Amino acid sequence: MDSVNYNEREAPAGSSNGAGAGLKACQVQAIKNICQSFHNDEGELINILHKTQEAFGYLPPEVQAVVAGELRIPAAKVYGIVTFYTFFTMQPKGKYPISVCLGTACYVRGSEKIVEALKKELDIDIGGITPDGKFSIDSLRCVGACGLAPVMLIGDRVHGRVDALHIKDILAQYP
Repeated sequence: MDSVNYNEREAPAGSSNGAGAGLKACQVQAIKNICQSFHNDEGELINILHKTQEAFGYLPPEVQAVVAGELRIPAAKVYGIVTFYTFFTMQPKGKYPISVCLGTACYVRGSEKIVEALKKELDIDIGGITPDGKFSIDSLRCVGACGLAPVMLIGDRVHGRVDALHIKDILAQYP
């Protein structure tokens, strides 16, 4: 699955009820395969959404519609889960998503300066993605690494005791 770019769009594909409109046939099939790997079990919805987001990078409404159709549940239920849990996103992320902790320990140790340095260096705002799709910036409330404050994540990698003056050097580690 990794060799397919699931973020590309084309003419509608999918079931006759409109689920999957705007997705390629291979994208719809990938979602169906993920659902089937969990036996189309509604009780596995969160796991299915995790795997689907892993494959697509995000969970737009047309992806949610295919999941709902495969599990035979209302699309509103899928949407409710996607919007309730902060791990899920309906917006595309960069190849290297950056999350800056704005929890109390990080905030008092300068995480706001990190956010400002990132915004300046990448020329995007929180929630934005660079034009080349390489980076996106978001914030979190707590990473659980308060002893390393201020903290930011780039992908799954934790950067602790970050100094805003070193943002350019940190970003250079991501080709």
